[in-house]
Amino acid sequence: MSDRNYMDENNARNYDLDSLRDNLGFQKNGNVKKTARGGPLPGETPSGRGGTDGRRSSESPITKRRDSKTGCLGGLMYFIFILSVSIILACVGWMAASDVFALNKEAMTAEVTLPEDIFTQKQVEVKDADGNVTGQKTVNVADIGKVAQILKDAGIIEYKSLFKLYSAISHAKEKMDPGTYKLSTEYDYRAIVKKMQFGSDSQVRTMVTFPEGFTMDEIFRRLEENKICKYQDLMDCAANTEFSYKFLEGIPLGDAKRLEGFLFPDTYEFYQGMTPEAAIDTFLQIFHYKLTAEMWELAKAKGLSIRDVVNIASMIEKEAANDEERTKIASVIYNRLKANMPLGIDATIQYILPEHKESLTAEDLAIDSPYNTRKNLGLPPTPIANPGMASIMAALKPASTNYYYYALDKSTGTHRFFASASEFNAFVATQKY
Repeated sequence: MSDRNYMDENNARNYDLDSLRDNLGFQKNGNVKKTARGGPLPGETPSGRGGTDGRRSSESPITKRRDSKTGCLGGLMYFIFILSVSIILACVGWMAASDVFALNKEAMTAEVTLPEDIFTQKQVEVKDADGNVTGQKTVNVADIGKVAQILKDAGIIEYKSLFKLYSAISHAKEKMDPGTYKLSTEYDYRAIVKKMQFGSDSQVRTMVTFPEGFTMDEIFRRLEENKICKYQDLMDCAANTEFSYKFLEGIPLGDAKRLEGFLFPDTYEFYQGMTPEAAIDTFLQIFHYKLTAEMWELAKAKGLSIRDVVNIASMIEKEAANDEERTKIASVIYNRLKANMPLGIDATIQYILPEHKESLTAEDLAIDSPYNTRKNLGLPPTPIANPGMASIMAALKPASTNYYYYALDKSTGTHRFFASASEFNAFVATQKY
């Protein structure tokens, strides 16, 4: 083999070895010229790592491998972080959606009361189908923060802030009414708001019975006892609210007693927490429907208003022991009015006393009041009770008698009727009242 061939072959082997070293990450001492792969060119001496005698420094690719491992670990940790955050957000989103849309919630019901004191009222415009303003109406505006707290305390919702956000977006504060409602965790937020409106099927109803002869005061107190309305709110409403019924025409506002006699006694179904206007109107509507054209004509024929008829009927209601007596007591009242005599009906005095008494004292009988029909002529200022239909018809169709007096027979619990004062006084002398 020639020397030339031997040198060429040896150089080829060295070149292959250098290439292998470069590919494995080794560098030569000396000035380094980078290849496209980042290593020194074949035949060049690496710098900065050894001498200049052409010897290679023993180097390993440790640094490169460590960076690679660190990069992989960092990427994995970042992936885990992103995944964890996504899971947490997904869980929060699911819990929020579950509350808003009532998904997979444990079924339960609760009665929720929205009291009137968490509402204010405001006037809003009423528009027709074309968007033209046709008038104004009063709407209730709820304190959503307090509503959310009530719902949270009842277990109907989980997240107050979420409910307040929904309410702000949907303008729910103007879509609720005071009252007591039976709600379920199966209702979504939209349904909850819709259910908390007057007249909804979720509003709690209560059946309340009012006997014939109950006064307005007794009726209003019973309404408060059954959580229908507050007594004072009812009294204020009765005094100051205008109700558009013909039988109330000409009766001025300002005194709650103006409605005495027109709260027809019956059994009613009320919504708990309903407005006093709605509660009172329930009675007035029934009274309106009970009045017939014949009744109006009979009152007109006697020269009486419907209120006068109810006034007479209220005294009959409080005095009569049974239905048979009603028309006779009515005849006594009409006979005394015609004769310009005081009616002398003690039930009118009982009406103004703080509490009912079994028997009136001389001091009671001397009370200076327009309701004292022993001292004053004519009818009392207002009815003294809310009469039933039997007493109203007795006032419209009294018996035709010559009776001016009646007194209770304690042995029978019924009344005896007399045409003269002497007969009356003789009978009363036999009784121990």
